[in-house]
Amino acid sequence: MPASPVGARLTPRRRVGLLGGSFNPAHEGHLHISRAALAKLRLDQVWWLVSPQNPLKPVRGMAALATRVRIARAVARHPRIRVTAIESELGTTYTADTLDLLTARHPDVRFVWLMGADNLIQISRWRDWRAIFGLVPVAVFARPTYSLPALASVAARRFAQARISETAAGALADARPPAWAFFHIRSHAASATAIRARRSAQDGAKDKDLIKENRRKIGATRTTTAKTRRKTKGR
Repeated sequence: MPASPVGARLTPRRRVGLLGGSFNPAHEGHLHISRAALAKLRLDQVWWLVSPQNPLKPVRGMAALATRVRIARAVARHPRIRVTAIESELGTTYTADTLDLLTARHPDVRFVWLMGADNLIQISRWRDWRAIFGLVPVAVFARPTYSLPALASVAARRFAQARISETAAGALADARPPAWAFFHIRSHAASATAIRARRSAQDGAKDKDLIKENRRKIGATRTTTAKTRRKTKGR
């Protein structure tokens, strides 16, 4: 297991993308965005920040942190992607607090916050969300059906003057916050919600099959018992 980057000494001016989330579970969509960020932003690394518990998501249905980290590491499969549980180590819950501590600990590192278009829509619900834009540059990646609403969102309008064109966004990591860019990338349909729903459906089907099998066995047992009783009475 690789060492946590929190206390490590990092090369000055290193470019690091930060992709936060529950990763419940991690999937190819996370990998797709990470690869795009490495290429388009000329990053040295991408860190996946697996959150102990997203304040905006229910506890029910959330896998254990260790399980989510383990699955994320299996999915990442890239030498420049590091899967971490940084918020657990730092004792932070909110993204703004996490970024505040990371930028203070690593002042020479060029951090960039990475997120999908769906999160740009809802980021105005996050605690101290304006501070996020003030701490690090932000890179937003297109996701199916979310792009247009994202570009019309509260956050996009609030920081409209800080938006950098996609063609110039290769230097986003060196930009002084607030600065953000929107990247139109090839769509990837994977989502954690869909994966969980599919698993739930599969589990439900397995449960139904198990119930049917149990009922069949119970019925067979009752039939056998009834036949035995009839034979006994006939003696």
